[in-house]
Amino acid sequence: MDILYLLIPFSVAMIFIIIAVFAWALERGQFDDLEQQGASILDAEPASIDPHQGS
Repeated sequence: MDILYLLIPFSVAMIFIIIAVFAWALERGQFDDLEQQGASILDAEPASIDPHQGS
């Protein structure tokens, strides 16, 4: 039962840390344009194959 005196404050501190990291990511623009990054993979040109590379 005494462990709850440690775990409850630790859990509250972890919640504040998670919220702070999420707020930092929002401020840095991490979640600004999610669709463009996914579309850039689909629209990328295939890499040219070098015939001399395999030998």
